[in-house]
Amino acid sequence: MKKLTHTAAISSLFIAAALLSACDKTETTLGQKVDGAVASTERAASAVKEEVKVAATEAKAAASSATGTMAASTRDGVITTKVNAELVKDKSLSALKIDVDTTDGRVALSGSAPSDSARARATELARAVEGVKDVDNRLVIEVKK
Repeated sequence: MKKLTHTAAISSLFIAAALLSACDKTETTLGQKVDGAVASTERAASAVKEEVKVAATEAKAAASSATGTMAASTRDGVITTKVNAELVKDKSLSALKIDVDTTDGRVALSGSAPSDSARARATELARAVEGVKDVDNRLVIEVKK
């Protein structure tokens, strides 16, 4: 009977060892859980870093575009002011109501002129202003009644 008990005890130990061994293979240790959490956090941080980099690049491009737009608008305003000043200095054009609009260095003149020569003179004066790329003269000749 002692031999049977002894064999049963040894068998029980082997079964317990096999069960523990199987459990050990499927269970995650605390260290493995920490390593997994660290790896997951690093992946998330890397993704956030990439998103921040993209957002910063887009913000820089938007700021550059806004600055360029403001600079172009300022240049156009300066051109409009200079063209108006040149028209006022000219005696044949100073009393006329000539509207000057500038977009991207292109000047549009609208209103009326007393003669073809005054109309042509307005174009010459506008073209002579620094920064003017083109002049669209829409001035109409006034017909005196």
